[in-house]
Amino acid sequence: MTVIRLAVLDMAGTTVADGGLVLRAFDAAATSVGLPADGPERDAARRYVLDTMGQSKIVVFRALFGSEERAHAANEAFERAYERFVGAGDVTAIPGAEEAITRLRDGGIKVALTTGFSRSTQDRLLAALGWQGLADLALVPADAGRGRPYPDMILTALLRTGTDDVRDVAVVGDTAGDVLSGRRAGASVVAGTRTGAHDEAILRDAGATHVLDSVADLPDLLLSV
Repeated sequence: MTVIRLAVLDMAGTTVADGGLVLRAFDAAATSVGLPADGPERDAARRYVLDTMGQSKIVVFRALFGSEERAHAANEAFERAYERFVGAGDVTAIPGAEEAITRLRDGGIKVALTTGFSRSTQDRLLAALGWQGLADLALVPADAGRGRPYPDMILTALLRTGTDDVRDVAVVGDTAGDVLSGRRAGASVVAGTRTGAHDEAILRDAGATHVLDSVADLPDLLLSV
């Protein structure tokens, strides 16, 4: 049996409950670059954001808004809005997430927190939750080259933690992008959680090896291997 030595955990929707702040921040960003507030264009853009949840936001905005200038303007507006919501106290930890991370580390498993947000936004989230130092490592797409669904952040976590083999890695997230990135990285455990954007059917279709009620169930899975 493979022994898991590194767990790479997504943040929003997996370890962090943000109550739909991504869509709220997207609406602010879309308005800032002139997308109509109502109608089929806005509806289609919202659906795309939901379908690509977990991916690097600048990549999502490039796909939606075409020009690099417009994508960057939308990304900056998104980050300002999301960080404002975080500062207002609109995020909490998924119940049991902090305890799960502590149990994993106490059991000899290193933990990396990853996100599709920028470094600034991730730092705001960690500060709001009091999670600075909770995990061994916190990564954003800019640290690795590409965000999800590419495997770059997972492989960067493996390198930075000195983990020897991709088969010693578990990846956990609430979106198809999280699952796909884990499969592409070669992780032995690629678990979806039911606490976020995508349902069990989508997670299974993406290739999840396990689907958990929440990240709180992860230590029982990994520490029993």
